Amino acid sequence: MYTLLRPLLFALDAESAHHLTLESLRLAGPLAQLCVPRVAAAPRTVMGLEFPNPVGLAAGLDKNGDYIDALAGLGFGFIEIGTVTPRPQPGNPRPRMFRLPAARAVINRMGFNNNGVDALLANVRRARFRGILGINIGKNFDTPIERAAEDYLACLRKVYEHASYVTVNISSPNTKNLRQLQQGDELGLLLSALREERERLSDIHGRRVPLALKIAPDLDPSQITAIAGLLITYGIDAVIATNTTVTRDAVAHLPHGGETGGLSGAPLTAQAQSVTEQLVAALDGAVPVIGVGGIMNGSDAAARIRAGASLVQLYTGLVYAGPALVGHCAEAIGRLKSC
Repeated sequence: MYTLLRPLLFALDAESAHHLTLESLRLAGPLAQLCVPRVAAAPRTVMGLEFPNPVGLAAGLDKNGDYIDALAGLGFGFIEIGTVTPRPQPGNPRPRMFRLPAARAVINRMGFNNNGVDALLANVRRARFRGILGINIGKNFDTPIERAAEDYLACLRKVYEHASYVTVNISSPNTKNLRQLQQGDELGLLLSALREERERLSDIHGRRVPLALKIAPDLDPSQITAIAGLLITYGIDAVIATNTTVTRDAVAHLPHGGETGGLSGAPLTAQAQSVTEQLVAALDGAVPVIGVGGIMNGSDAAARIRAGASLVQLYTGLVYAGPALVGHCAEAIGRLKSC
């Protein structure tokens, strides 16, 4: 069915099609689930949480948690919403999302557009979904980078009791200077503050919520090794590899290939795979890796698991393959266990 609908959606600009798809999914309700093959259970424990299957939704698709229940019906083993910031912000001017069909890619410069953490939490409270829900947090665009930790801590305090795990997004290329937080000294200070606050919140709420860090693909091997060491030092529970890339080598010749923002989809596959492999080697089992970026089919998902990732997440692949991709990835990963 998605194959039939995709030309109609691609006739719209990318952001309008995005919202139309999600609204249609919500309005269709249980009927939408009848059009999607059932995803077999394949439980695995990661970060101390039991995931019903290893295929999740990446952050960015549902920034405000407006569509949690509708997305849950597609068979995801877990859902990550956000990125959310302490205060609402409109993001960058439109147009800010561009498809590159010839490359099966998307470039976006959304800029953490969201309705703020309070609006997201109101949606979480209304949702019926009781599965594993990650909440991805960021900083407001106008918060100085030297005060970024204040925004992350403010979000962590608010989402803590509602999240299965919390992802700290320091890797979007669309918020000025954000990726600076991946550098050794600055990252160490941020992770130290988050660890201390998590310990305080654990005492208050009587449960320890796992923390994940989402990193960029545009890191050299020494940076990846340094980040791995800090993840271990500060007791971070998982690393999500990777966000979008700022490289354009594979798409520069295509329409929209020169747009600023983060590139996702098939051109990112090899780069994200490489970062996953390097992280897995550097971490040596101390911290699980969640693979995301350029997972366009079941083979890509299986390759990420073979590289050592514990879970995978999808986003741009869904734009090109539709919701059946969830089941295809779960099946491909399941076949690895039977080999």
